[in-house]
Amino acid sequence: WSQVVSEAEKIVGYPTSFMSLRCLLSDELSNIAMQVRKLVGTKHPLLDTARGFVYDSRNNLQMRGLVILLISKAAGPSTADLSFQHNMVSGIYSSQRSLAEITELIHTAFLVHRGIVNIGELKSCDGPLKDMQFGNKMAVLSGDFLLANACTSLAQLQNTKVVELISSAIGDLVQGIYYENSKSSEPLFHFQNCLTDDIGISTWKEQVFLSHSALLAKSCQAAMELAKHSTEIQDMAFQYGKHMSMSHKLHSDLQPFVKESSSDTMAFSLNSAPAVLHQEFLGREAWIKQIRELQEAIKAGKGVTSAIDLCRCHGKRALAALERFPPSEARAALANIVYAVTRFP
Repeated sequence: WSQVVSEAEKIVGYPTSFMSLRCLLSDELSNIAMQVRKLVGTKHPLLDTARGFVYDSRNNLQMRGLVILLISKAAGPSTADLSFQHNMVSGIYSSQRSLAEITELIHTAFLVHRGIVNIGELKSCDGPLKDMQFGNKMAVLSGDFLLANACTSLAQLQNTKVVELISSAIGDLVQGIYYENSKSSEPLFHFQNCLTDDIGISTWKEQVFLSHSALLAKSCQAAMELAKHSTEIQDMAFQYGKHMSMSHKLHSDLQPFVKESSSDTMAFSLNSAPAVLHQEFLGREAWIKQIRELQEAIKAGKGVTSAIDLCRCHGKRALAALERFPPSEARAALANIVYAVTRFP
């Protein structure tokens, strides 16, 4: 994955880690970072989120922006309007680079907002109550700050369709996260009070699209709109963003079941794709009886293999969408991203 990202960054001529750094180096964010240091010694999740901005070795924080830059370069300039090609750098319009940063800002804002803890469920080992309350205030305010910056930059693009697309993606994110928070997604070792509802994989797909895929899919479409590409090309970009991000989420869900590690069993969510598929194959009643030996049961059942098949299915659909773009280094890099998240041991 890291190699794929590194090679892709060379193609777009823009290390996407700069997206986070430009944001982090602003005076306002530097001040927020100083305030977050007060949470050191507590278990507030905002600390882990802040560390991830700098130390995320998997480059997940910059993945969305990188894909937008790559698909912009893969599509190239539109034949409908050649008048503003002088604004292109490394085959990408400045407005598309701005859109990539806007998408990263929105994603980061929601990551920060997810770091709000339920004060009523805190334990003494989590940290002093006043520090945890302070952490929640920082998560709300800093997330709002990032989102406000994204919306300001979005308006500066002066394209009403792009504003509409990204605004609807923000609405999808809110809806998806609200749904996630209304269901429990605690790890296996705290499962007693958090059994998932009896949902099928179709419901899981709808939820994951809202909370994980909509932002990237609609941002890819918006990048094509900024370059005045046809409706067909816009739809292909949307399809690539949607199916690649679905594969990415499935790949992530599968890691506790496919990693060849002798270390302690990895915690996993009961709302992950293998668990949902296993429950669907097994039946609700048998699922509840089997839940205490869940991870080994899922490994032995059809859930993991079905989730791998589903991951590869979305990968194939993402690759099929790419076929509408002319062969290029950027298109090959987008294909490599799909290969990276659909390859398993």
